[in-house]
Amino acid sequence: MTRVFTIALDRCFADVLARGILAAYGDEPLALADALILLPTRRSVRALREAFLRASDGKPLLLPRMAPLGDVDDGAWEPMSGDDVRALALPPAIAPAEREALLAQLVTAFADEDGQRVAQSAAQALKLARELASLIDELAIEGVSFGRLAGLVDSTFASHWQRTLRFLAIIGEHWPRILAERGQIDAIDRRTRSIRAQAERWHTNPPATPVIAAGSTGSQPATRELLAAIAGLPKGAVVLPGLDRDIDEASWRALDFSHPQFGLRELLQALDVERGAVADWPGSAAPPFGQPSRGKLASELMRPAETSEAWVRPPASSLEHVTRADCATPHHEAVVIALALREVLEAPGRTAALVTPDRVLARRVAAELRRWKVDIDDSAGQPLSHTPPAALLQLLVEALDQRFAPVALLALLKHPLTTLGGTRGALLATARRLDIKCLRGLKPAPGLDEIRTRLAGATFGDPDERDRIGALLDRLDSATADLAHALEDGAPPDRLLDLTIASAERVAASQSLWSGGAGEALADALARLRGAWQGHAAIAGREWPALLGAMLEPEIVRPAYGRHPRLAIWGPLEARLQRADLVVLGSLNEGTWPPSVDTGPWINRPMRAALGLPQPERRVGLSAHDFTEALGAERVLLTRAEREGGAPTVPSRWLARLDALFGYEPGAPVAPPEYIQRGRRSLLAWAEAIDAPTTYAPWLRPEPRPPAEARPAVLPVSAIEQWRRDPYGLYARRILRLRLLDPLEAELGAAERGTALHDAFDEFLKAHPSGTLPSDALARFETMGEQHLARVLAAPAERAFWWPRFKRLARWFVATENARRGAGTRVLGSEIEGALQLGPLRVEARADRIDEIGPDVWEIIDYKTGRVPQKKEMVALFAPQLLLEAAMAERGGFATLPGRAGSAHLSYWQANGLGDGGSVNPVADSDDLVPRMLALVERMATLYASPDTPYRAVPWSAFMPFFNDYKHLERIAEWSTAGGDEE
Repeated sequence: MTRVFTIALDRCFADVLARGILAAYGDEPLALADALILLPTRRSVRALREAFLRASDGKPLLLPRMAPLGDVDDGAWEPMSGDDVRALALPPAIAPAEREALLAQLVTAFADEDGQRVAQSAAQALKLARELASLIDELAIEGVSFGRLAGLVDSTFASHWQRTLRFLAIIGEHWPRILAERGQIDAIDRRTRSIRAQAERWHTNPPATPVIAAGSTGSQPATRELLAAIAGLPKGAVVLPGLDRDIDEASWRALDFSHPQFGLRELLQALDVERGAVADWPGSAAPPFGQPSRGKLASELMRPAETSEAWVRPPASSLEHVTRADCATPHHEAVVIALALREVLEAPGRTAALVTPDRVLARRVAAELRRWKVDIDDSAGQPLSHTPPAALLQLLVEALDQRFAPVALLALLKHPLTTLGGTRGALLATARRLDIKCLRGLKPAPGLDEIRTRLAGATFGDPDERDRIGALLDRLDSATADLAHALEDGAPPDRLLDLTIASAERVAASQSLWSGGAGEALADALARLRGAWQGHAAIAGREWPALLGAMLEPEIVRPAYGRHPRLAIWGPLEARLQRADLVVLGSLNEGTWPPSVDTGPWINRPMRAALGLPQPERRVGLSAHDFTEALGAERVLLTRAEREGGAPTVPSRWLARLDALFGYEPGAPVAPPEYIQRGRRSLLAWAEAIDAPTTYAPWLRPEPRPPAEARPAVLPVSAIEQWRRDPYGLYARRILRLRLLDPLEAELGAAERGTALHDAFDEFLKAHPSGTLPSDALARFETMGEQHLARVLAAPAERAFWWPRFKRLARWFVATENARRGAGTRVLGSEIEGALQLGPLRVEARADRIDEIGPDVWEIIDYKTGRVPQKKEMVALFAPQLLLEAAMAERGGFATLPGRAGSAHLSYWQANGLGDGGSVNPVADSDDLVPRMLALVERMATLYASPDTPYRAVPWSAFMPFFNDYKHLERIAEWSTAGGDEE
């Protein structure tokens, strides 16, 4: 009599299993309680417990014992005799954090023949240790001894594999010795040994009570041995999930690693059971949902390529329960899924679940559901490092590592848990004043002392503000002093962890730092980490922030309660044996679901084959099995994003098979299958409409009209261009006196380089105002440039890039000066102040340089290290600076110069160091442009003196300002779509 059964994928596995068990043992409550049911995961145990409740209509039951297959331990499944206990008396398992710390210590100590360390930092060593731990676990699962690693690489492999093998000696030689000295073994190794010992025990001493193993595919050798033992018990039974009995024998024999039935075929071989001998679990034969079996759809969908000529299209009714939505972006996909889940809540008692391996998509969907105040249960939880308490620790060590650089300092001060012994509101107010008064602009020197120096030089309207900011800095300094000293000198990780916790408790109130689920989880994690890293060697302080982040990376927080009872997010593993009324399969793209195949960093495919390890395509087969199981739900929604990060994505191979099976090619003129059309007609349309505005009412262009007395009567010539291009910008700057805040940690850039070059030109011309230049003029000019550009070119990368350009500029400038002076040009002055009265407006200017090139003929020069105004801008009078300076020269506006110009030539000198180093760009038709410019400014001055004249925002779209600090106030994107230029 067979002891192996199956439940078809279109049946609700947990419900059918529960009904079958109740049918067999429900009449004898004590017999039911004696039964032992083994399931793949803890979540599937919970699902079966709920299924028993549904099957009994809420009637009280003595439930059978239920346990996950991987949780076998001494006495965990049933009482044992003395001999049994001795058989299962295994060494204790080493804690995961402790194992990672010890392996990281081994990785840190490893060096190759040249003495080069494999790990360049403690954090990198920890990450490599985790990769080694994964390989150790894989070897333990497959029963491969460490000794087989020694002869793994022969002469046919590249030389770097020899170095890798020497590195893997950490596993083969050192790690077993360390475990033996500690009297411990790896947790996976202990679990594997426990399962094999349990299988042997049941072989020799079969239990008299029922044992049922359900839902496992037997993907691990030890699990297969246990299932074989259970199948041989007098009251044992193995229930397989979704065994395909419709596929033909040729296809069954052709299955490869990537097929969803491959694992079940291997398991049946281990059980020595023919596929045809597997019976339906009692009570599971009736087709669900009133529709044909969906197993045939999955069978044809996953048919091996070797027998694809036998493909038979299932009836159209097999897809009646499936909807597909191909979304534009991941955000669009998240909105579609959230809408589908939210729609389920409209029907009382209905349930829905998102199944996806994509954690980013899961977080997006959870965020979208909050618009309806729905908190969804995510089985994967939340990374501990993303919670406020853990983030505070990381921000604290980051701020100290960066010596309180402005961005890191403000991130710490503005963290919601930071109080520094005061109230949150007072601290935020003081931090904001600290930000504006002391932290903006160029990055200060490291340390709080430089910030205190800036504080001393800042001006305050309220004299108490300086004291409040100083007190805040003192409290922060005191709270972090011990940790700061340890980071400077270096310390062991456990000592740094203690000091970090102590500093965090002074920065934040302890009751808020350790309270709630996140605080308790952080406290537990830090306690484990401290014990694991105790006694390790000291590390440099600069390594601590990255190491702390790496330590906290694998920790997860799962809320105990408060999530919606009818909605859930499951990973593919958690979704096994569970069922919801609507199952959404999300992120169905290649590389996500199924996952990309990777052999790992240590061994390649031939090595895996030599060791007897499965190829990475085995993971694809497990993912395919999860996909086909979920495809049997009552209603299924398939989603994917067509683009991610701006790049197109590739649909999952299973979606491509669906399209091919039903004769649809994307982009073809043939209509897509109905299941795709339904998704596009409803959910996609809803997702596009949910955030779309119902009306279009663009904001009007700003047109402020300040009173006459507030309007400026004096403007620098540079402001005339802003006035011309963007009157609103002039209004914001000169009337409202709004200034763009300097960025945090600003760097010296193009503006500072331009100012330094202007100063160098000015110094050189003042030192050599006339006559022939000395023979060493080039060296002198380079020396002046070195002095003025010292701050700008302090960084090695900046100097390497810009200093050669300055030297080309210097050669061009000196050569140009020699040529001009040889032709009789005389320098009248540089950086010269001038002014001009135009109606009610006084225009002031500072000319970069004015030369006399003939009797009463002056040349006004403007140095440009950036762009030079184009001819169309000059003709349209949108580059007024040189034109107004020419008018000043002709009207005697430069008081420090003798007389006035009879005529003025205008030119831009482009001094950017490119090409020959620079170029002279004369302004054509200046004799015509200057009087036009004067007349225009006079009209503008008279017009804008009236309080009825508005300061309109960017009236000329063809001549918008190149740098506009007030775009966010002008809201150009809102009103510019309403129409074109009015002027």
